Amino acid sequence: MAVEEKMLQQQQTVSMIDRLAANAAQAATEFRSFTQEMVDEIVKQMAIVALENHDKFARMAVEETNRGLYEDKITKNMFATEMIYHTLRTLKTVGIISENNHEGSYEIAEPVGVIAALVPVTNPTSTVIYKSLISMKTRNPIIFSFHPVSQKSGRFTAALLREAAVRAGAPENCIQWLETTTLDGINMLMKHPKVSLILATGGSGMVKAAYSSGKPAIGVGPGNVPCYFEKTANIKSSVQDLIMSKTYDNGMICASEQALIIDKEIYTEVITEMIANHCYFLNEEERKQLEKVAIKEETRFLNPMIVGLPAFKIAQMAGIEVPFDTKVLVVELEGVGPKYPLSCEKLSPVLACYKANSTEEALNLAEAILEYGGLGHTASIHTANDQIVEQYAMRMRAGRILINTPSAQGATGNVYNDLLPTLTLGTGTYGGNSVSVNVGAMHLLNIKKVAKRNNNAQILRTPPQIYYRKNSVQALEIIPDIKKAFIVTSPSSVKNGYVDKVLHFLTKRPDFVHYEVFSEVEPDPSIETVMAGAELMRHAKPNMIIALGGGSVLDAAKAMWLFYEDSEANFNTLKLKTLNPRKRVVTYPKLREKAKFIAIPTTSGTGSEVTSFAVITDKKANIKYPLSDPELLPDVAIIDPQFSMTVPKEITADTGMDVLTHALEAFVSVVANDFTDGQIIKAIQLVFKYLPRAYRDGSDELAREKMHYASTIAGLAFNNAYLGINHSLAHAVGAEFNIAHGRANAIFLPLVIRFNAVKPTKFTPFAGYEYYKADKRYAELAKMLELPARTTEEGIESLIEAVINLARELDMPLSVEECRVSQPVYESKITEMALHAVHDPDTNVNPKRPLTRELMEILRQAYKGV
Repeated sequence: MAVEEKMLQQQQTVSMIDRLAANAAQAATEFRSFTQEMVDEIVKQMAIVALENHDKFARMAVEETNRGLYEDKITKNMFATEMIYHTLRTLKTVGIISENNHEGSYEIAEPVGVIAALVPVTNPTSTVIYKSLISMKTRNPIIFSFHPVSQKSGRFTAALLREAAVRAGAPENCIQWLETTTLDGINMLMKHPKVSLILATGGSGMVKAAYSSGKPAIGVGPGNVPCYFEKTANIKSSVQDLIMSKTYDNGMICASEQALIIDKEIYTEVITEMIANHCYFLNEEERKQLEKVAIKEETRFLNPMIVGLPAFKIAQMAGIEVPFDTKVLVVELEGVGPKYPLSCEKLSPVLACYKANSTEEALNLAEAILEYGGLGHTASIHTANDQIVEQYAMRMRAGRILINTPSAQGATGNVYNDLLPTLTLGTGTYGGNSVSVNVGAMHLLNIKKVAKRNNNAQILRTPPQIYYRKNSVQALEIIPDIKKAFIVTSPSSVKNGYVDKVLHFLTKRPDFVHYEVFSEVEPDPSIETVMAGAELMRHAKPNMIIALGGGSVLDAAKAMWLFYEDSEANFNTLKLKTLNPRKRVVTYPKLREKAKFIAIPTTSGTGSEVTSFAVITDKKANIKYPLSDPELLPDVAIIDPQFSMTVPKEITADTGMDVLTHALEAFVSVVANDFTDGQIIKAIQLVFKYLPRAYRDGSDELAREKMHYASTIAGLAFNNAYLGINHSLAHAVGAEFNIAHGRANAIFLPLVIRFNAVKPTKFTPFAGYEYYKADKRYAELAKMLELPARTTEEGIESLIEAVINLARELDMPLSVEECRVSQPVYESKITEMALHAVHDPDTNVNPKRPLTRELMEILRQAYKGV
């Protein structure tokens, strides 16, 4: 019979839960069409009813539970109504709740859905008011489960609030409750498919059950609150705060002080003040008597029977004779934990007390008290020492650190501080909860973020000063503040007399003191060369670095400058790939603290004199690493074409094809823009017109001058539009097989144009790049060069043919094979080189995001070439 009765009860419970959940789901559907004005009126009418009946709610709670203090229950109900409503009054919870017109985004609030709410015996009516108000404000139907001891007062409060809500237009079943409370019923409610969120306030068992239900839950468990009276505390004020908090509703607030820690210097004075205010200190025998009543022997934790009872009543139950007007029973303890049972949370006017011989001992005690059942909740301190406050706050693992405040009133917020007023205190992961702050209406919303496409600002970076024309090197005589110069150059610049020319103008300066020359930069400069130069700079202490040479010299000098400015900089982290230089993980050091930088190119290719890049080679690993950061941008560039007059024919071709590659890659980059397009078009025109002339006749001053400018113009463009996989592949192959950079670029250029001109397997993500258009951009260049381009396809092929014809006119190899690389050796390195190209930062802005297999295919094609 008992089994059948139990099954019948279970069926009835299931039926009740299903009905409540279905009603709530229907209410949730109706709520979705409510406006903010409708919701606000509902909440206002509920608050008015709660205010009208707050006294009655308080009386019912005390009469039904025989716990707490009627006068404090009144205050709690007022707090749950007035303070909570005040925070809700202007809060937006429906539709668009915030807009950022400047950045094109806004937020939309949506209800979370049906809420299952657990109500503790400690706050049987105020919790109902609070949870009902924040649930209705957020359009969430709520189903309450009341504590078995406070069913009547809970139901009465919820019923009046529902009536007020429905009268104001709320759905009929917006507020419901379990008619009877059983563990089975609570678990069924929490796990019901139509329940979206659990709002759990209560004992640790119920909170754990909520988090184990498989549903999102916001729960608040026990709080074993330490309170530290540091030696600088205002004793009278602190004792009053302590007693006011500890006796509030007979200590039933979980945020009230559970253990008092007092510095030895003020211990006697504090005790005297407490006794004067009717605190009773138990002797050893009385402590043992109290433990038998207050602590359950099998668990060594609190006996619920004493929760919310007055101090006199608890003492009477323990057989201890105390004055009737005793406010708090105080137990002096030596430690924390099961051996000291009264060191746990007590939820009554019973207080543990400790004497601390030092600040460190006090902090250790406070930490131990939190560990013993109070993690994440609240910790309190009374002191005039801000350093101690910071120390205490840093060490306590609690969601609320209260300073010179009655803990019970301070933690619930708004009265003594700016904490959100609440009756649900999050304890975070310390206490096994999902939130660590005071819980409010915003925790009962799903926030949808609507974000419009936002093209971030781009910046154009150029050196502050660019001097150009033949003999512009004379600017060294007038550029401000060159006292000690460090000249980085190559043996050829020394041999050709270029260093002497630089020194001629430097030594004419009245303020010039000293110079040093580092002339050991090799092609494709190594890390070791960079570090050697930086070390010499540290000894010379220059205030101006002058780089005089080709791209290798300029790049090496930039890197030396970097490590001169910051000897602790780490090359291995600075070379790491970045998607956005402004957001890189490892930031470059700030340069120009010790020296500024002047770049004087002697070849017409890299454009390094006007860029933020420097390519350094790891000779052991055969990898070229592009360093890239705005800090590396030279302060002054001197574009003097006389320095390029002695460039050998072969290097003229290599560097000239590098210029063309810079321009073509920058033009189809996803970062290309109106500012760089004009520069690119001019650079390409100059290359096609003057590079063959400079190659055929190195003494053609006009051709040399125009190619020198073309190099710088293309550099200005790609410094702001960046490059692409042509350079990534050239870096990989050039480093592995010692192929000149411009030559490697020329080999890949026709292949990369053809690859980029086919719609991508993967698109490159960049907010400012609306759609793939590399094919059309190539055709546009063909038209600019007056090549056949009646269709996009014809324009692309015409451009490729023009590039090939130019390379052949310069006697450039158009295959890796022509560079005398063994095919088996080359094939064995293809996978490795493709991976290096993937990780090269130039790949990031290519108009197509290449797959590794696609890069491998281009590398295979490059061996035989076009």
